[in-house]
Amino acid sequence: MTTRRTGLREQKKQATREALREAALRLALERGLENVRVDDIAEAAGVSPRTYNNYFSSREQAIVAAVTAEREARVAAAVAARPAVGLADAVVEAIVEQYTDPGENHRDALLLIIARPALRDAFVDTAGAVEHPLAGVIAQRLGDTDPHTPRVLAASVAAAIRVALHHWVQPRTASPTTSGLVVPSGSLPDLLRTALAPLAPALDTAEQRAQQHSPQ
Repeated sequence: MTTRRTGLREQKKQATREALREAALRLALERGLENVRVDDIAEAAGVSPRTYNNYFSSREQAIVAAVTAEREARVAAAVAARPAVGLADAVVEAIVEQYTDPGENHRDALLLIIARPALRDAFVDTAGAVEHPLAGVIAQRLGDTDPHTPRVLAASVAAAIRVALHHWVQPRTASPTTSGLVVPSGSLPDLLRTALAPLAPALDTAEQRAQQHSPQ
């Protein structure tokens, strides 16, 4: 019975989190960021402002969460789903896959994020969320050879993602004929691959060392 209650509680929390982030994004797209308050988001989601503050620290965080929700868990799952691929390639492929397919519903949201400095900062900050789940899946790949290495590698990957995202979200004018329209700076897959490339030797070396120490 306790397990069931805990499960229902978590489902309710997840539903509230989803309602808040979707309401935040919808209102921002409809009204513009400057015309959206935390109280508005809470009312649209059917909760109190105090409840809102239990989930998000700002309206920007909630809006960005509508685009990036659960992405860190999907990255870890995508790495785990590639057991036959070298660790470095598995990490890079998983990150490029999960960070560059926002879906049709989120393309307008990304344009909104790129056009607002506060949203850009919140978007870049989401890179840190990948560290913990990624460390867990790297640890599974490496075994118990070194408890610190997975955390160091995951933190380095998160930092590389942050660098790539920071560069990508810097707005530029699309063309002289599209005054006021901003688009991302460069190809995100290329930026991610370039930022992650220096980490490939460390990831491969850690995996090779783990294989050498594993029981035959």
